Amino acid sequence: MTRPVGRPTRGTTAPNRLRRVDRFIVARFGSLLRAAPDPLVVDLGYGGHPVTTVELYRRLRVVRPDVRVVGVEIDGARVAAAADAAAPPGLTFARGGFELAGLRPVLVRAMNVLRQYDESDVDSAWSAMVGPLAPDGVVVEGTCDEPGRLASWTCVTTNGPQTLTLAARLSTLESPAEFAERLPKALIHHNVPGHPVHALLRALDAAWAAAAPYATFGSRQRWLRTVIAVKDAGWPVLDTRARWRQGELTVPWPA
Repeated sequence: MTRPVGRPTRGTTAPNRLRRVDRFIVARFGSLLRAAPDPLVVDLGYGGHPVTTVELYRRLRVVRPDVRVVGVEIDGARVAAAADAAAPPGLTFARGGFELAGLRPVLVRAMNVLRQYDESDVDSAWSAMVGPLAPDGVVVEGTCDEPGRLASWTCVTTNGPQTLTLAARLSTLESPAEFAERLPKALIHHNVPGHPVHALLRALDAAWAAAAPYATFGSRQRWLRTVIAVKDAGWPVLDTRARWRQGELTVPWPA
């Protein structure tokens, strides 16, 4: 049975599992946090343990020392269990769902939440999350594997989805085809011939194979050559080499 929209939950999360998306948030939205009159961030559906919420708070404090991070969970028992990890006023926990517990954050991180839902629930979940956002706010929604080795996420604003990012621990990446199992819910069922995301993964896989000689210089150099080749082939790859070197690739959502 489909879980009703508004009831996010996430399983137990290992430390550093969300490091890649946090690193992206700091790089991409650090200026947003620094400029925000109220630097409020929601970690939606942190799961059975609040460790990733604590880590997010620590990373964002480097950007904005007075940041406030609220871990939001639909399960009251999980909220109660997280009380020992709280460090008010900067780090707190609250019960809620896609309505964001009545908060008005400038940024929401929602990882491994929509993966449990049907694709038909995605648009309404996105709408529910962006509705309470502060002006210029953003939702970073996606999924990752248990070790945090592979991840993908979408940045969603009141104008809809803006970008898709794929991120990998390059030292363990066998092939970009591995991203197929970790695409956001909005895309995972569209990885079939004739759909753009399928074409993107095929292009990455072909470029990765062609860049095999660069593996002699390390997986990072092989990934750089892969991204450059895909960009040269016409894909509108965003960001700079500094982000690509982190094992990321970001493209505009319309692509």
